[in-house]
Amino acid sequence: MIRSRLFGALVACAVSAFPGGAAAMDDAALGEVLERRIAGDMSGACIAAAVVDGDQVARAWRCADPADKDRIGPDVAFEIGSITKSMAGILLADLVNAGKASLDDPLAIHLPEGTQVPEYEGQPILLRHLVTHTAGLPRLPSRMSFDNTADPYAALTPEILLASLQDVTLAQAPGEKFEYSNFGTMLLSLVLSREAGMAFGDLAEARLFGPLGMHSSFVGEAPQGVRLATGHLPGGAETPHWTFAPELGAVGAVRSTLDDMVRYARAQLGGVEESLGAAIALAHQPIPTGADQPMAMNWLLLPLGERMVHAHNGGTHGFSSMMIFDLEGGRASVVLADTGLAAFGGVDDVAAHLLNERIPLAQPRRAVERPADAPSPQAGGLADYVGTYALMPGFELVVSEHDGVLHAQATGQGAFPLAPVAPDTFAAAEHGIEIEFFRGDDGEVMRLDLRQRGNTLSGERRRASD
Repeated sequence: MIRSRLFGALVACAVSAFPGGAAAMDDAALGEVLERRIAGDMSGACIAAAVVDGDQVARAWRCADPADKDRIGPDVAFEIGSITKSMAGILLADLVNAGKASLDDPLAIHLPEGTQVPEYEGQPILLRHLVTHTAGLPRLPSRMSFDNTADPYAALTPEILLASLQDVTLAQAPGEKFEYSNFGTMLLSLVLSREAGMAFGDLAEARLFGPLGMHSSFVGEAPQGVRLATGHLPGGAETPHWTFAPELGAVGAVRSTLDDMVRYARAQLGGVEESLGAAIALAHQPIPTGADQPMAMNWLLLPLGERMVHAHNGGTHGFSSMMIFDLEGGRASVVLADTGLAAFGGVDDVAAHLLNERIPLAQPRRAVERPADAPSPQAGGLADYVGTYALMPGFELVVSEHDGVLHAQATGQGAFPLAPVAPDTFAAAEHGIEIEFFRGDDGEVMRLDLRQRGNTLSGERRRASD
């Protein structure tokens, strides 16, 4: 994931937030911030966080329920999700600096011969479009199976990924529109693996983890002495880890400890020598596109006052993460959680607040309360949402109403109830799902966004009478 609702809030308060910001923080002060954010939270999450301020580093670990404190600690690795994409950006920059690739290379020349890559009126997808999410590719490959929703990428192979390109018709020229795409990042991952002649995890170990001393970061099995955190759904239920084909891991396969993510954050702030330092610096540079979202190489660029910060968040089924760094101020924040909080904004607010205290910290969610203006079953308002929503080819969400409660059921899965949490917004907290409905000019519900596990799927409404 990358664009949670908090990102908009960060931009909105950016002008007042800088210059200035939080004073240097120690471990105790950081722990107090985490207590305010997570103590008693209904998600049951445990959070690890760090603030890098020049040569000083503050670290803290806290859980919604103090009895769970042994779930996390310095030796525990978390799934960092889509922060992995920023590592892929650095690895691509490394290839560019070595003369083995160019951002202006057509994607097609780095894929197996004969691969059908879509174009728009003769304009090809370039590598720069993959690292800026402007290729025009859908969020997920069309031929990706959803049989195993707990581990959605497990059955996806490079062959299925490439075959899905045949199903893509570009709606505009590459580079014109920002559309976050895991599909595009997996293609980049395949390019990196092909050029390096090794799996993504091995490449990351050779060119990033080893040189930066990130010896507790890995793809796959944890090294000796490192515990892999158990992922959780909001509410505390355990959930499986995600797995990826070796060539496609750049989309979110890295697991890392808090200390290693501090090393990664400090590397972004400088001090890395020779070719890796040059690749990191190149990956920070803005990449011109026609889109309205400024991007570096898989880093979102956020305007805060008169300068930019770099940011990326992550979310898998059972984990949430966020990293922000301010190159000019020499500060960074990292937040890792052992619970999938994507439907509730992730941990973006924590990372932003740690970087600048004027950015508000969310309050713990004690319970899902029905807002005064939520749809009323007695008023018949739930019928507004009933219908079938096509999320992907062969994958639909049927929304129905039974006994005054809204239910949703995806293709091949069981139905589950939805609770209203805001106007036109419902949640199934035990599954980490949030569904937001959107109305047309006439007030009729036309489509929905389903947010879960760091992904957003959108679907147009088809009523039973259509």
